Amino acid sequence: MIYALVDKETLCTKEVSLSELLQHLKTFPNIPLLQYRNKSGTMEEKKSDLLTIRKYYTGKLIINDSIELIDLVDGLHLGQEDLRTYSHDLQEAVSLVRQKIGAKLLGLSTHDKTEISEANTLDLDYIGLGAYRATDTKCEANVGGKTLLEAAKHSKHPVGIIGGVRMDDTFEAPIVYKVIGSGLYSGIEK
Repeated sequence: MIYALVDKETLCTKEVSLSELLQHLKTFPNIPLLQYRNKSGTMEEKKSDLLTIRKYYTGKLIINDSIELIDLVDGLHLGQEDLRTYSHDLQEAVSLVRQKIGAKLLGLSTHDKTEISEANTLDLDYIGLGAYRATDTKCEANVGGKTLLEAAKHSKHPVGIIGGVRMDDTFEAPIVYKVIGSGLYSGIEK
């Protein structure tokens, strides 16, 4: 299944409007999750974009980092550093986040077997695991390739594999989601 990663910076770089991309996503089968990521926008911009997404997309909407907007979405995705801003004790950090988001979806980025083992002890709904391949958008990411596929087998949570993932890639459980970012733009006419 596709987990769509809609990144504001990528939209700007590719000169595609949010509504154009969302219209295009209707051509893809089975996108149960869409994560909206905007690392530099204001809360008002993010809120406006989330409302636009809701007009076009009916699946589960996840916000990256911005817990302040949890009432507009179905879940929250956090990176390792972002989770640790709540507490350096990961159990306590997840507990604090859960107090704010309740039963909504909670995902956490992981990068290796050690972080997967830590995630196994946490009240999460899924993990993101990457980077699988090199990408143009995250040049600082460490590429794990087949090592990540082996590490994923240790997760008790559903896994979304991220980083250079292609539409035609196939993976085995517990990898449930192919997180596609830049690949979403293929076929958009300009």
